Parts: sequence; structure tokens; C-alpha cells
Amino acid sequence: MSTGAGDSPAYQAIERGSLYSLDYRVFIKGPQGIVSPWHDIPLFADKDKSIYNMIVEIPRWTNAKMEMATKEPFSPIKQDEKKGVARFVHNIFPHKGYIWNYGALPQTWEDPNHVVPDTGAKGDNDPIDVIEIGSKVAGRGAVLQVKVLGTLALIDEGETDWKLVAINVNDENADQLNDISDVEKVYPGLLTATVEWFRNYKIPAGKPANEFAFNGDYKNRDYANKVIGETNEFWKALMKEASPALNTISHVPEAVHQATDEAVTAAVESTPEHGASAALPGDVDKWHFVQG
Repeated sequence: MSTGAGDSPAYQAIERGSLYSLDYRVFIKGPQGIVSPWHDIPLFADKDKSIYNMIVEIPRWTNAKMEMATKEPFSPIKQDEKKGVARFVHNIFPHKGYIWNYGALPQTWEDPNHVVPDTGAKGDNDPIDVIEIGSKVAGRGAVLQVKVLGTLALIDEGETDWKLVAINVNDENADQLNDISDVEKVYPGLLTATVEWFRNYKIPAGKPANEFAFNGDYKNRDYANKVIGETNEFWKALMKEASPALNTISHVPEAVHQATDEAVTAAVESTPEHGASAALPGDVDKWHFVQG
């Protein structure tokens, strides 16, 4: 079964297991079959114009915390878990779930052994995160073509966790948005709300407020593109490791661990057939009021 919709017809999202359960997976199918969205989808949709591919993990307004499974073959999207329980973000008044389409850029990696000079904290061991602020709700597993406008530097439990701000190039407002300074003009209040969201979203779970580098100020497009370039180089190095801590099986020619048809079959068949969604937690729609 396919799900979601994206700008790129070359990719199809294939659901397995039951949504909102720990066996749920979304594999990505390209023209030649199942691919790793992290490794096999190119970073650039148009390098000359600095247009990137974005993998959508979490559609706007939803609460299920999804992410590419970086330790599993072909990095399917799965629901994050803690202590064996599926994770959902709380609704922080006045927000409902995630307030943008949330995902990551392929072929990037925030190296946990690298201390980012400007933040003083190591990378978070994941592909670089993206929030897409356009007008449409994207499907889980969609591949969007986006231009990056800037970045926020979240410090999450002592790690640098970049949050790129991007706009779908096919959005009705894309032509008006070319740098982070344009966002307030087109979407007044969104950048402030974004900082508040990232600062507060873990508080209902009993954790302290998150912190930011640069006093929570955004860096511009040029800075963000530089960060993307650095994380792409870290990813290239990861793909050449003989014994990486994360799963690097892919069709990338330079990769040490090459994908095979047998590996694809094994990865997909290790998950159950797509079935009915599991029940949502009873408190998923509850408002949480946080004093900033």
C-alpha cells in the first residue's frame, strides 16, 4: 500500500505493520525498487539552484514522533519509542502536534564525534532535520523539493541538533521566501512560535526546557547551506566505514555495504503486512499549558 504524496513521482511510500505501533514501517520505493531514503535519495534535487530533497517523516498537525530508522537496513520510517512504548509529542497550547511538515535531508549526518565550533556541542548522530513551512500538509514518506531559508541550532540534551527552515519550491509562497529574513513578512509569528515549540515540547513529559545556541536566533540561508555541506561530508565518510555503528546498506556506488535484492526482501519481510492502525493514546488531544 502506498501512502502520502510528494513533489517527486519517482518515489512511493510503502507502509508495513500498524500505524501508531512499534512494528510500523514506511519503506521508500524508487524506480528500481526499495531504496534507503537516507542514503539513496540524492541530497540535491537541483544543485545549481541549491534545491534539496526532503524526506517527510511527520506530517503537520500530527503527534506521532516518527523518524528514519538509521540502524535498520534501508532506513524505513518508524515510530520512535521509549522504554518499549510508542512516542507521541504533546500539544503545547496553542499548538496541535507538529506545527510544520517535519523530516530530514538525505545524505547528511551530524557526526557525534565532531564538536561543532559555533555551538560547542557534538552532533546528534542523525540526518539533519528540516521543518517545511509551506501551505500544504505533506504525506508521511513524501519526497519534497525544498529551498532552505535558514537554521535554528537546538541544543538537545547536550547535542547540536540543527533545525533547517525550508519551503517547498512548489508552494504558493515559495517565490516570496528566499532567506530567513523573509519568513516573518510572509508568515508573521511562525519563527517565534517555532522557537517556543522546540523549547517547550518536552516539558509535559517532565523534562526541562530545551536550550539553543546563538540565544535562539536563526542563522541565514548561506550559513544553513554551509552546515548542510559539512553534514554531507560527514555522511560520505560514514559510508566508507567498514564497521559503522549505523546501517549504511545502500545502492550508493561508493558505499562499503552494498544493497542486494536478498537484503531488500529480508528487510521488508521482517515486518508484518500493513494492517489497521493501533489505537491512539487517550490523552493525545489534551492541551498542555506551559509558562515560558
